Amino acid sequence: MKPSTNWNSIAQELAGLEVITDPTQVAKLSTDYYHFSPILQPLLKDKVGDLVVRPSSIEEVLHTAQVCVRHKIPLIVRGAGTGNYGQCVPLDGGLILDLTKMTKINWIKPGLTSVEPGVKMAAFDKQAKEQGWEWRMIPSTYRTATIGGFIAGGSGGAGSVTYGQLRDRGNIHAVKVVTMEDTPRIVELRGDEIQKVNHNYGTNGIIVELEIPLAPALPWAEVIVTFADFMEAARFGQALGDADGIVKKLISIHAAPIPSYFVALKNYLPADCHCALVMIAEYCLEPFQELVKEFGGEITYQKTAKEASKGTSLLEFTWNHTTLHARSIDQNLTYLQTLFPADKDLKLLEQLFHHFGDEVIPHLEFIQMRGQTVPASLQIVRYSTEARMNEIIKYHEDLGALIANPHTYILEDGGMKAIDPLQLAFKKLVDPYGLLNPGKMRAWTA
Repeated sequence: MKPSTNWNSIAQELAGLEVITDPTQVAKLSTDYYHFSPILQPLLKDKVGDLVVRPSSIEEVLHTAQVCVRHKIPLIVRGAGTGNYGQCVPLDGGLILDLTKMTKINWIKPGLTSVEPGVKMAAFDKQAKEQGWEWRMIPSTYRTATIGGFIAGGSGGAGSVTYGQLRDRGNIHAVKVVTMEDTPRIVELRGDEIQKVNHNYGTNGIIVELEIPLAPALPWAEVIVTFADFMEAARFGQALGDADGIVKKLISIHAAPIPSYFVALKNYLPADCHCALVMIAEYCLEPFQELVKEFGGEITYQKTAKEASKGTSLLEFTWNHTTLHARSIDQNLTYLQTLFPADKDLKLLEQLFHHFGDEVIPHLEFIQMRGQTVPASLQIVRYSTEARMNEIIKYHEDLGALIANPHTYILEDGGMKAIDPLQLAFKKLVDPYGLLNPGKMRAWTA
């Protein structure tokens, strides 16, 4: 960005669009939930944009992109700001492009929809269910998250136990992005090409339209099962994931003392218990209850889909909402993200559970991966120092557990651990000046 950027002049060039200049509002729209990480907090706490534009159409996005290219201004795209790694935090000022007004649902067909990026996921589901469909997977921030933000910054959620993760072939059919070339244009990516922008923090184009497959809408009962032993709870989760005849959307397992952080659920969670929070198709409750008996669990909470639709869903105590609840009790708590290798005996999980004790507390989310149900973990960590966090990460990785590090805002360092030449080539094509979310893609600066 040029040091001499005249932001009043930029705002005038964007006349007719919704432009936000109030410093308090700009600061609010420059952040996300990176404060979950004590390592990211000092790095990002003072980072703010200079101006926010809230377009309501693709034409307005094209116009904004053109102004930014003309003046070589960084452009940072955001949805609802529910990410946890500073994905939408500007590192060196610039223009924040807030896409939450782009809420058009172009069409809903059997098993497929076309939407703009600002569509809120919960609002969409309410409408789609009238036609018998729903999102395949949803994050725990479902009520406020936008679909564009989920694709650009998320990876999976409730539903991943059946459909895998967003990166799996078939879970995103197509995207349209606006480029940051001298003359911005709209590029459509279909099939495998969508990986050029999937989970890319808005570094490779401005997503303005998405074509996403849907799942049949089912009546999801919500159930809490408690256990006296954590590994029994974990093995129950594995067995439920492997039970092909039981239709499920969520299998979330929590070791003590995590259940004690769920204040709103305290009446259903005895002291020092381990628990499973699950979403099961109502018509599968009878065989589900038989599985609970087999593993010595106790059902302490059960709601029908209709009952669960009122009030707070169990979903909002799972995935990274678990971390949110934990940190509301103890600000020294943070988290890691781990993918365990397929192992129905859960031997590595058990080894790590006993090795770390109360320093690293297991929280499992079962997902489908290459045809097998495996535990992913968003374990709660009692933070001491960055050096100790790195030791914990290394210990996991040395034993074969894959860590997606949530304590970095660099795209490749978080999960991929390697530069993707296809993404780099695409960025060179669509963002030749490196204006999109600069500083987040190591491939660009390497």
